[in-house]
Amino acid sequence: MLDELEIRNLGPIRHAVLATGAGMTAITGETGAGKSMLLDALRLVSGAAVQSGRASSAAQQDIWAQAVFAVQEDSAAYALAKDAGTTGDDGELYLTRSIPAHGRSRALLNGHTVPRAVLKDISEQMVTIHGQSDQMRMASAARQREFLDRFAEDGEELARYTQAWDALRAIDGKLKALDGEQAATRAQATYLRESIERIDAVEPHAGEDEELKSRRDRIENAAAIAHGVASALTALDPSQMDVDAQHPGALSLIDDAARSLEDINIHEVFGESAQTLKSLSQEISDVVFTLSGQIDEEDSAADLDTINGRIHELDELTKRWGPSLSDVLAWRDKAENDMQDMDASPERLASLRAERDDLYRRALTAADALSHARQEAAGRLGRHVGEELGALAMRGSKLDVVVSSRHRGAGESEGILDAHGCDDIEFLFTAFPGSPRLPMGKSASGGELSRLMLALELVAADRSTTGHEGASNDGVFIFDEVDAGVGGKAAVELGRRLALLAKSAQVIVVTHLPQVASWADTQFVVSKGMSAAGDAGSGSDAGAAADEGDQVQGIETIVEEVQGVEREREIARMLAGSESETSLRHARELLQSSRIPTE
Repeated sequence: MLDELEIRNLGPIRHAVLATGAGMTAITGETGAGKSMLLDALRLVSGAAVQSGRASSAAQQDIWAQAVFAVQEDSAAYALAKDAGTTGDDGELYLTRSIPAHGRSRALLNGHTVPRAVLKDISEQMVTIHGQSDQMRMASAARQREFLDRFAEDGEELARYTQAWDALRAIDGKLKALDGEQAATRAQATYLRESIERIDAVEPHAGEDEELKSRRDRIENAAAIAHGVASALTALDPSQMDVDAQHPGALSLIDDAARSLEDINIHEVFGESAQTLKSLSQEISDVVFTLSGQIDEEDSAADLDTINGRIHELDELTKRWGPSLSDVLAWRDKAENDMQDMDASPERLASLRAERDDLYRRALTAADALSHARQEAAGRLGRHVGEELGALAMRGSKLDVVVSSRHRGAGESEGILDAHGCDDIEFLFTAFPGSPRLPMGKSASGGELSRLMLALELVAADRSTTGHEGASNDGVFIFDEVDAGVGGKAAVELGRRLALLAKSAQVIVVTHLPQVASWADTQFVVSKGMSAAGDAGSGSDAGAAADEGDQVQGIETIVEEVQGVEREREIARMLAGSESETSLRHARELLQSSRIPTE
């Protein structure tokens, strides 16, 4: 929901703040007062391109517009904001555009600079503008198909078809790789097979190269290792070397010292020292055991050539598929899986084609189910829209929703399916009896198209659909020129229909008709006033008037919310162009009668 719209220096608007509420908001005022600037501001914060000639008439003034939206945390708009790295507090999103007098414009989301496309994507989830320049959106076949699918509530059928279509596309990709690029595929498969055979012939295991390099170092330094280990063992325990030493080893001396302390029999004084020596003796015994084992590991110099040859083999593997042997083994396993997918043997191709035929039949079945749901919904949608058009002073107008199944006309031939099924969908509009039935967008004036869009939104709201084109608690629908060519009872019904739509979504309507404005929950009046020389670009509040003694600079647009008596005066002005007692009485009566009964 749009909570607030603030504008600075857009056209004749120096500063305006619209605090919109839930329900229906009407924007009224004299022709040429600048009501369209409010829609321009919404388009700007929605990521629209900057149009020339929209800057303030005050020289060198920067354009600035900001819209504050309240959104649910489970909404698509909130999810997009989260993906962009910024979400507001308490479920609020601030969409801002700043357009300097010189230089490039900036788009901001909750105060953080973002690409303009981010504002566009987020606003598309919340705001639907039905104005003269915005109606062609629904003229596209894709938008019409999306609208019909939401009205049909065919989510299950659409999901089943999408799953079948994705599976079909996946197997088509495999067949294309095998059929269309067999030479390259065979060459790649040969390379993988030969690489696997080469790795398997060497039979490496992870870490083997490091083990062999350690053994090589031992052999190359065998003399130094043997001398060092022998000297260490002789010093620690000569008995390990089978020699009669002239002096006892360190282990024997420590054992003697421990026994000497124990023989004193004064454990309180010498017991701890004796225990320490015994622990040290155990540690030295462990070292002696480890070193004596090294003497048993005898790698002869003759083994060096064998070890170097094995290391060379492993190095060749790691150079090509490494850097480590673990990487080589992982590559080999992946290559084996990839090679199975590249199997272009006749048996493999026949198996894939049979599987493809089965998936294609499944996709056709799912497409037919989806098409049936669309066909059934198309008739209901056309009837309901026709009823709404009759109530909107367009009796005799009708919308035909045509769903043409390519499958029913072409059997099971290829090319009838696409990502969205087997249907061609078209909205055909007949503006009045006897007029040609033409595609939507080519057969109606701006006002007729606005009322057609209103009828579509009303039907969607009645179905309690959700999403951008349907009714949503987060949705904001904006209508401009929807009242063109409407008057009398039709105008009253138009206002009532807008108020009905406002029960399920926020509605903002720019209107000249008092019969429409009277149904609004909130009303803003846009008027022209004289700006003081000192006020230009100062950011003064909307509605601030120039003091009598100030020098007048020019005309500016003022935006004010009207309530109570002030609203009665505005409705009276819209009714009769004056504020006579009669027009004021009629205005009060109109406001009192423009209420939807509560259920």
